[in-house]
Amino acid sequence: MGTEEIKMPTKYDPQSIEQGRYDWWLNGKFFEAKDDKDKEPYTIVIPPPNVTGKLHLGHAWDTTLQDILTRMKRMQGYDVLWLPGMDHAGIATQAKVEEKLRNEGKSRYDLGREKFVEETWKWKDEYAQHIRQQWSKLGLGLDYSRERFTLDEGLSKAVREVFVSLYKKGLIYRGEYIINWDPSTKTALSDIEVIYKDVQGAFYHMRYPLADGSGHIEVATTRPETMLGDTAVAVHPEDERYKHLIGKTVLLPIVGREIPIVGDDYVDMEFGSGAVKITPAHDPNDFEIGNRHELERVLVMNEDGTMNKNAGKYQGMDRFDCRKQIVKDLQEQDVLFKIEEHQHSVGHSERSGAVVEPYLSTQWFVKMQPLADEAIALQQKEGKVSFVPDRFEKTYLHWMENIRDWCISRQLWWGHRIPAWYHKETGEVYVDHEPPSDIENWNQDNDVLDTWFSSALWPFSTMGWPESESEDFKRYYPTAALVTGYDIIFFWVSRMIFQGLEFTGERPFKDVLIHGLVRDAEGRKMSKSLGNGVDPMDVIDKYGADSLRYFLSTGSSPGQDLRFSIEKVEATWNFANKIWNASRFALMNMNGLKYEEIDLSGEKSVADKWILTRLNETIETVTRLSDRYEFGEVGRVLYNFIWDDFCDWYIEMAKLPLYGEDEAAKRTTRSILAYVLDHTMRLLHPFMPFITEEIWQNLPHAGESITVAQWPKVDESLTDEAAAAEMKLLVEIIRSVRNIRAEVNTPLSKKINMFLKAKDENILESVEKNRAYIERFCNPEQLEMGLAVEAPEKAMTAVVTGIEIILPLEGLINIEEEIARLEKEREKLNKEVERVQKKLSNEGFVKKAPEKVIEEERAKEKDYTEKRAAVEARIQELKG
Repeated sequence: MGTEEIKMPTKYDPQSIEQGRYDWWLNGKFFEAKDDKDKEPYTIVIPPPNVTGKLHLGHAWDTTLQDILTRMKRMQGYDVLWLPGMDHAGIATQAKVEEKLRNEGKSRYDLGREKFVEETWKWKDEYAQHIRQQWSKLGLGLDYSRERFTLDEGLSKAVREVFVSLYKKGLIYRGEYIINWDPSTKTALSDIEVIYKDVQGAFYHMRYPLADGSGHIEVATTRPETMLGDTAVAVHPEDERYKHLIGKTVLLPIVGREIPIVGDDYVDMEFGSGAVKITPAHDPNDFEIGNRHELERVLVMNEDGTMNKNAGKYQGMDRFDCRKQIVKDLQEQDVLFKIEEHQHSVGHSERSGAVVEPYLSTQWFVKMQPLADEAIALQQKEGKVSFVPDRFEKTYLHWMENIRDWCISRQLWWGHRIPAWYHKETGEVYVDHEPPSDIENWNQDNDVLDTWFSSALWPFSTMGWPESESEDFKRYYPTAALVTGYDIIFFWVSRMIFQGLEFTGERPFKDVLIHGLVRDAEGRKMSKSLGNGVDPMDVIDKYGADSLRYFLSTGSSPGQDLRFSIEKVEATWNFANKIWNASRFALMNMNGLKYEEIDLSGEKSVADKWILTRLNETIETVTRLSDRYEFGEVGRVLYNFIWDDFCDWYIEMAKLPLYGEDEAAKRTTRSILAYVLDHTMRLLHPFMPFITEEIWQNLPHAGESITVAQWPKVDESLTDEAAAAEMKLLVEIIRSVRNIRAEVNTPLSKKINMFLKAKDENILESVEKNRAYIERFCNPEQLEMGLAVEAPEKAMTAVVTGIEIILPLEGLINIEEEIARLEKEREKLNKEVERVQKKLSNEGFVKKAPEKVIEEERAKEKDYTEKRAAVEARIQELKG
């Protein structure tokens, strides 16, 4: 491979090197799991993105981490399956399609269920294509031959199997309960789909008159419109103020209905008046009290948040308009006597933003306690799920230990329809995989299942479960790792664990790698309202996928949030550019070297031995840290090795033999350049797949693609600790000389005199042996080395391990000019010292100023005084 064959352009242009490469990988089937029984399987299932829109930076981060793991494991010889797929995302997708229809002047009811679902499938196909394009731009090594969708036929079968099985075990039941109701999308929400926000509201204090005319009882509410559904007033049975009233009745204002006063331990005697109005159809706690006292449940609202016929004259009004009117009416009747401003937490729908209404409704539920108990018990066993970082296990267990039954039915058309049928005449419920044979006598339940119900089965339903002969399930389940954000531990991680245990008897994944959220540079959450969102595809268009991936994957430690900074992406682009230029230089000097000609057995220089030793250290560290998911640390190690050791030192030192006359030394240097670059590209490949493949294809290599090249292994025969120590000393000497030059503004191009005084014979021998490097990188006019050297007194000195470096001032600087500069510096420092001391001797300042401010001033005084002393010593030295 001669210089003329190098296909690398002079300039690093990510767009041109990324163009077409992904399709080349796919055509080569490098990402497909091979079912190779000689290899150990390694599986990751992608957290399926919703088919509602574009992928955001969080998706880019999450999938890049998975891509790093799967690329690395593939190179380490595992049979890797990274399974892609998408989620139908019930509420979210239906809302998008309904919005589209609204813009066309239609509603879903105009289309009917069947046509609406057809429209939604079209939406899904369009957006799934967008997502695939984004995956390809990111360079994700996914096995598309196994792509799944949460509504595909196989997954629908798995969902029915799970529903029917849990129903037959008594773990799924249908009941009337207070659920979280979204009046905007007209559907039930599970607890975790409700976001609580502090809202400025009010406490409305009312007097309900006793039916016998003997007085009244005070109650308060934040939702006066629900009073129309009150069916009792509750007091504590031990409350001396009200004991005598238990069993009596009050007249419900406006409605005129007579309702009982009941005694219940739930009531807090200390809070408010100690009496509570009870609305069993509109409050979860009131519902429980209502059950205990067999109270009627009066629902006063429609599904869309308007008042129903039980609201009497308020029928048809929006719930919040009704609130205003009822407050007015109650004030006129002298029932409402006080309105107290009150900030309280109000639930809002995560999807639509509407205020959630606690609402009496017949829904399907999963009985969670037995399932949660199994999942909690698992964490005490050896084969538990390991959370990384482990602090998130507490978060998970806390939720599991305080679990409530899961409302799984949703009043939507897009999703898995509940496999339950009701007999048209008898009302009998039939639950099974298939409809009853006399289907004409039955109606299927209109509701669909919560999206998370099918997502909870994702690790095993995607593998062909429940088909007993599914080879993929037998081979690739359970999965190795799940990568996800801490925000969906409750929604998704916990549900996959208990469903995995229940239906497969095994944990669905060995490790859960938790990452945080991507925030803006100021640490704020990215949102439409703040306008601070960043489209990862725009970043790729400008800086390339490799730069974005490297920044995302190495920019924080596990579990922590990541602050997005375009400057840091730009710095990563500079890193990629450095790699490109160094590789190009190396390739241009390989002189047609073939893979089989790489030979490391020749005589090596100290630089050769050092770079091979540093490569071994880097391989060991990168592999160890990657297995611990410490990608931020991996990034630091790779950066330091590539930028400092390889580019700044080894390549510069390699120029000596490459441009010299010794052919054997040239051959060895070329082999080492090829070997180190090859191994470095492999280590970097999972992070920066495009640039590494491009460089690797130009290097002398064996194999089709870097994606299936072997992961580097430490070769102990190439480690030379003595050479590494020798090189360390050499680097220290060169750095010290450069630092002194910089300190006195003497450019490297200007020749200077140098004296090196060694501590002992060994050190002297080491520097003598490497004289050529010192001459090349320090540019001395005269270089004298010895155990005792006669150097002029007026000199700049530096001490490194076992060596004193002496650079005579004469020739380095103009002594008179330097003295003048230092005297100016001393004058400036004198003024600073005087100013600080004056401040500190001012009694008023010392008495009034905070301790922290005084400490800062004392630190300044110490700093300026020390600097002044150093400058004075330097002046004396120069004046001699």
